[in-house]
Amino acid sequence: MKPKVYIETTVVSYLTAWPSRDVVIAGYQQTTRDWWTDASERFELVVSELVITEASDGDATAASDRLDALRGITLLDATEQAAELAQHLIESGAIPEKAAEDAGHIAIAVTNGVEYLVTWNCRHIANATMRSQIDKACRNAGYEPTVICTPDELMEPENEDKNE
Repeated sequence: MKPKVYIETTVVSYLTAWPSRDVVIAGYQQTTRDWWTDASERFELVVSELVITEASDGDATAASDRLDALRGITLLDATEQAAELAQHLIESGAIPEKAAEDAGHIAIAVTNGVEYLVTWNCRHIANATMRSQIDKACRNAGYEPTVICTPDELMEPENEDKNE
């Protein structure tokens, strides 16, 4: 069985956006496109209604592109347990209250037993300084945390020459 990967909204946004003139953002966009090419072969991709809602916001053409990219991806339920865990993440200080949607993404992935949450949100989700607090809050609530990472961390490893 393939490992599950929760696609957070920033990933589909970078996937479908016009190329950025900002070299860093352009790099993230290309990495996302490279990862996306075989992601569904290697992983079971999942999203939540929260991702669909966020992807629907903004420019109508861009929203349509994002929603097209998400078409056919399994939709996870946002359960009562996910709402409780999201609140616990905020109350514990692992996620700031102003980032309640970010807590929601983490909680939905965790309560659905998803192995990886892939995101470019490095402020409140894929943030190394917050990771231990997020993991601790999840474990204190009785859940095993998901691995939070960026698309480049889930790239297929290149075969290396064993003689080197």
